[in-house]
Amino acid sequence: MANAIPAHNAGSVMTPDVDESAQATASDGAPADIKKLGEALREHVEVRSIAITGLFVLAAFYTLYFARAFVLPIVLAVLLDFVLSPVVRAMHRIRIPVPLGAAILVLSLVGALGFGVYELSGPAQTWVASAPASMKKVEAKLRVLRKPIDQVTKTADQVAEATSGGAKADQVEIKGPSLSSKLFGTTREIVTTLFEVIILTYFLLAAGDLFLQKLIKVLPQFRDKKKAVTIARETEASISTYLVTLSLINVGQGVAVMLAMFLIGMPNAPLWGVLAACFEFIPYIGAVIMISMLAFAGLVTFDTPGHALVPPLCYLAINFVQANIVSPFILGKRLTLNPVAIFIGLVFWLWIWGIPGAFIAVPLLAVFKIFCDHIETLSPIGEFLGK
Repeated sequence: MANAIPAHNAGSVMTPDVDESAQATASDGAPADIKKLGEALREHVEVRSIAITGLFVLAAFYTLYFARAFVLPIVLAVLLDFVLSPVVRAMHRIRIPVPLGAAILVLSLVGALGFGVYELSGPAQTWVASAPASMKKVEAKLRVLRKPIDQVTKTADQVAEATSGGAKADQVEIKGPSLSSKLFGTTREIVTTLFEVIILTYFLLAAGDLFLQKLIKVLPQFRDKKKAVTIARETEASISTYLVTLSLINVGQGVAVMLAMFLIGMPNAPLWGVLAACFEFIPYIGAVIMISMLAFAGLVTFDTPGHALVPPLCYLAINFVQANIVSPFILGKRLTLNPVAIFIGLVFWLWIWGIPGAFIAVPLLAVFKIFCDHIETLSPIGEFLGK
């Protein structure tokens, strides 16, 4: 009689013998290898993310530089919208429709700007027309100070002529575009940009909260809608408050400069006040330009060099009080920008958009800082931009 088959082999001869009490053990090096692989993948992802961010930043710089004729009017219109939106809302509270209030505000702004340009164009033309005669007068007054410099220059020219054997090199003169073509070309560009800014500003003011409403409608969750409204309201309020305050401070400085120029006997005091208010939007460079212009005008107006230094010194005193006392007291530390960041931003926007970029460099930097302060992930950048 055949022997009985064991119970664990009762199935098939192809069934392997399995020890049910055995347990699987992983290799000792497996967890470490998986950890290293994860770290390598994470580093690879971070490097790719940094590279993509860098390419995006370079693309943005390229776009801002080469598309400045298109982007600059939009940026100016948005800044004006931040400044004028509170006024439109106040008019809406007294039952004036938003489109009508926007039209009244924009037309009033254009009228005031046109009236100011018309009133100041006469004194400006007088200064420009008398520039050659003024230069001769300034040179005559500074001739005493220039004697040592002229002597050194004359000696250097004699040495250069002696070393070159007395032979004069041929000079090639390259004629560029005429002054009239430059002037009329620039004027046409300025008028076109102003027209675009005025029209776009009106549409932005008349639209009101249209873009915010569309953003809320697109967001899927109620929590995101609420957060978007909060961020938009706080950011707009902070930006409009800062821009309005900055504009009022600059206008106040212009009024102070105008009064100071009137008291010391400088002609065309309103012109100097307007120039001081406008150039104050350009940090550092604007003050240097104003000091140079006032020094030149002082030399033309007054007889002695000591008296001619009074206008730039008065401007320096007013500018010092405004920058170190008035602005920090009114704006507060939260809205005070880092001087290093201001200088870097000024150089950047001057390079990107030229003189218009220099005028709006500080407002753009302040807008970016306020925006970063209201976004949690960008708050470190806002902290760096502040004092």
